[in-house]
Amino acid sequence: MSKLWQKIKKPIIALAPMADVTDAAYRAIIAKYGKPSVLWTEFVSADGLVLARGVGKQKLLKDLEYSEAERPIIAQFFTASPENMKKAAELASKLGFDGVDINMGCPDRSVEKQGAGAELLKNATLARELIRAAKDGAGGLPVSVKIRTGYSRPELEGWLPEILEEEPAVVTVHARTRKELSKVPAQWELVKRAVEIRDVSGGKTLILGNGDIRDLKEARMRSEETGCDGVMLGRAIFGNPWLFSETVPTMEERLKVLIEHTRVFEKLLGSPPAGGKSFATMKKHFKAYVSGFPGAGDLRVRLMETNNADEVEKIISEFQDILSL
Repeated sequence: MSKLWQKIKKPIIALAPMADVTDAAYRAIIAKYGKPSVLWTEFVSADGLVLARGVGKQKLLKDLEYSEAERPIIAQFFTASPENMKKAAELASKLGFDGVDINMGCPDRSVEKQGAGAELLKNATLARELIRAAKDGAGGLPVSVKIRTGYSRPELEGWLPEILEEEPAVVTVHARTRKELSKVPAQWELVKRAVEIRDVSGGKTLILGNGDIRDLKEARMRSEETGCDGVMLGRAIFGNPWLFSETVPTMEERLKVLIEHTRVFEKLLGSPPAGGKSFATMKKHFKAYVSGFPGAGDLRVRLMETNNADEVEKIISEFQDILSL
């Protein structure tokens, strides 16, 4: 096991990679207000990093920007090409990441059509080749994988031992199949089964569980129940960068940090022509930040009409002025 994963206190509490959510801007805010044990980038196309040119390449490199405050930070890639996986891992090492992760669970149709993401749950041979390629390119960085319990049905018994043969540093198990998506409750008994399979193999790979965790109390409980080495939290982070600090913010604090988040987004990720992101991406956070208090609905409607951080701050200031009357 790598020194990185040895040093992290158990249970490991990790931030899940989520496209257009856990970008550099939101990770910066999370690192400031409630840092987890380890953070993941959004998933990035290894094929794109190798083959894209111009603005397309710049956009993908934007997804790999991070700050020192986020360490340890893991770069996550998806691909069905061992050659491109190796090159992406080489890039992650060059950029100074603390680890490389391979996405083997994304159910997005466009990703699956490339033979990547959850499609790899049907192809243990290729999955193993990708792990070896990542190790070849990573320059000593630990390589991990994120999986589901199976494609159409749970298949850990046949698939996971194959992956463990390659001795990845970590396997994160999303406790649903690809077919189930997020339509059914996460089956944490399968995370426990993954731990048992790991133990029988005699391997040192860490097992993290993922699925439906609402807060750190539940994360610790699931880790204790299943014996897993840690838990990854995803959707619970929406509008709650304080999640990992277990702080309960006031309405005023939430609105203040929303403005700050918007400013950071604009600074780090603005200007789409140069590879940045549309301001519309930032808007998906508004509903989560602005809820649970009088007037939240009307405020959200106004915020959804904004085009930049200045407009967001102006509308929130006007809302607060009315409340103080």
